[in-house]
Amino acid sequence: MSGQTPVLHLVTCGSVDDGKSTLIGRLLVETDSVPIDQLEYARTTRRGGSTVPVGEVDYSLLTDGLEAEREQGITIDVAYRHLNLPNGRRVLIADSPGHEQYTRNMAVAASNGDVAVLLVDAARGVRPQTHRHLTVCALMGVQTIIVAVNKMDLVDFSHEVFEQVMGEVRTTAARLGVEQINGIPVSAVTGANVTTKSDDMPWYKGESLLGALAIWEPVGRVVNEGFRFPVQFIVRAQGNFRGYAGTVVAGSVRPGDEIMVADSGRSAKIDRIVTSDGDLQEAKYGQAVTLTLDHEVDITRGDILASGSSLQPADRFGVDMVWLGEEPLAHGRSYLLISGSRSVPATVTSVRHRLDVVSGHEHAARVLNMNDIGRVEIATDRPIPMDPYALCRDTGGFLLVDRVSADTVAAGLSRHAMRRAFNLVPHDYEVDHQARSALMGHPARVVWLTGLSGSGKSTIADAAVRKLHAMGIHTYVLDGDNVRTGLNKDLGFTPEDRAENVRRVAEVSKLMRDSGVVVFVALVSPYRSDRETAAALFAEGQFVEVFVDTPVDICSERDPKGLYAKAAAGNLPNMTGVGQIYEPPVSPDLTLRGTGDLEASADLLVASILEA
Repeated sequence: MSGQTPVLHLVTCGSVDDGKSTLIGRLLVETDSVPIDQLEYARTTRRGGSTVPVGEVDYSLLTDGLEAEREQGITIDVAYRHLNLPNGRRVLIADSPGHEQYTRNMAVAASNGDVAVLLVDAARGVRPQTHRHLTVCALMGVQTIIVAVNKMDLVDFSHEVFEQVMGEVRTTAARLGVEQINGIPVSAVTGANVTTKSDDMPWYKGESLLGALAIWEPVGRVVNEGFRFPVQFIVRAQGNFRGYAGTVVAGSVRPGDEIMVADSGRSAKIDRIVTSDGDLQEAKYGQAVTLTLDHEVDITRGDILASGSSLQPADRFGVDMVWLGEEPLAHGRSYLLISGSRSVPATVTSVRHRLDVVSGHEHAARVLNMNDIGRVEIATDRPIPMDPYALCRDTGGFLLVDRVSADTVAAGLSRHAMRRAFNLVPHDYEVDHQARSALMGHPARVVWLTGLSGSGKSTIADAAVRKLHAMGIHTYVLDGDNVRTGLNKDLGFTPEDRAENVRRVAEVSKLMRDSGVVVFVALVSPYRSDRETAAALFAEGQFVEVFVDTPVDICSERDPKGLYAKAAAGNLPNMTGVGQIYEPPVSPDLTLRGTGDLEASADLLVASILEA
């Protein structure tokens, strides 16, 4: 057994009723890994549909934790159990859901798996969910897959049936690039080939399932690749001791080896490898240690120490993503990206395609819905180092968190960096926005007017600009319709296109503000999250959010563009306030009534700008 992997992370998957829970339950019982009270519960309790006599162990009950699961007779959530192998190695089993609608749960289970046991019902054969789970396992980097062809007792332990199932599975595995795939014929009900070899299938010469797990050794990829060490915290002690604590997630390191702080590009040499049991001459994959360096380098929690210069920060990445959120993913939305100990705002800039996990085909897509897997591009607000996930899970995986609800909405797997930060060096000019504002003789800011179509945004902005222009204040208006005739003419009116529309206008308005101009933006911008993303580009006082509050019936009566009439006729399904929602600001800097006096509204707006 390898000392580098003391715990084997095992994920079980397969279609509903293929027998995952029964198989794992038997493994637990026959390895004495079940507490006495749970074992007694499995003997005396029965759920609807159970055919196991009271007094005998219903193995399936040992992994189903939720009451909803017991009522439905299926596994919904991921159930975790510990198992002890005969050779002393501990196994953490993740029994994942079988239903298609719980693919996201299964993906979470597979994300940390070393080995996957994929069950196939021998009597029913390979089903779409078989291909789906095999695809998810391959995507999540599970390196060893054991196909447990279950319920062999129902097909008279047929060698032919077993080979037919394995032929179909191997075809899909080859398409996915899965190299380590083995088949074991089993019967979870009878125990055949689960923990011991069965005489019912003399044609099978391999190990039992338990035996296969006992002899498993990790693939050397993470051991042989370059050194990776995410810093979890800084250790300070008496005598000016300064160390960096964490776990080696790839490669190895020795005192005297040169390393680089991936975030900054600064280099140093390893001085000591410190543990509670004394210094080491080498730190290997999986070991938790404290490193000291030969000279002081600016390092903070979340930084990654790496060998060579292969790991460089970037601010754009091509990634595979499993969408977990109930609301669809739309490009242009800002989320919080969490990778290791760091978090950074990130924007999904585009959705490339959605993967059909059954056929393997890639379909063009603009959004990802719950349980979808697709390829997207993301941009981070600041450069961060991320490896390709295939190289190192710990430095190539991340989560996306909704910045409003704080819900985890996606698991991402980096494929490659699209733009290296070291290749982009923003130039600082001596004449900056402060110098330009001084030349203009007035502060520069962005005034963002939001409201329904026909609410009066453009009219109020025009009146305010006339007043400011007369005062010698330099202004410009970015009107929604005007930008869509040029800059954003490629965008439609779907939620994702609206988000991209807001993003582009916000970036342009930021450039114009830097030039010293007071920029008016008259844009419906119906979604709060999009407006919050725009506001986040600016320092305090540089962005003024103005809500032009006009009832939808008044806007419909005005209907200056004829849009409400088209919506009423069914010709404009994406009309904000009719076919799509409008989310008013919660606490705008200024609220103007679109039904009030125009000049009075303009005066209020001008006053707020001059006072800001």
